[in-house]
Amino acid sequence: MGLTHIKVNIANPAKPRQALELSFLVDSGAVYSVVPAPLLRKLRIRPHSKRTFILADGSEITRKIGDVLFRLNGRQGAAPVIFGEKQDTTLLGTVSLGALGMMLDPMKRELRPLPMLLVSHTPSL
Repeated sequence: MGLTHIKVNIANPAKPRQALELSFLVDSGAVYSVVPAPLLRKLRIRPHSKRTFILADGSEITRKIGDVLFRLNGRQGAAPVIFGEKQDTTLLGTVSLGALGMMLDPMKRELRPLPMLLVSHTPSL
């Protein structure tokens, strides 16, 4: 199975004109996206929390979390992002993909529009 890389524009939600274009590895197994911390600091994105993550080998790491505005092909959406360290890969995870209204087609390894479902509630009589 091949890897899917895509260029995505990221920005500070508070200052959306300050933006960078990055190449991301699309990882449908990752929940959050990962962006190198120096690039997030360049955009003046500040962490609001820390979370602990379990790696494939069972070890744990703690990383800072902030929020980023993602833009791709005329779509945009805000999502949490992990402040990546030197050894971390730049990843586009499922939360960011969902915020963009996109999903990864696992067979063709390309992004497709995510079916957007909305369920209305009808009050009982």
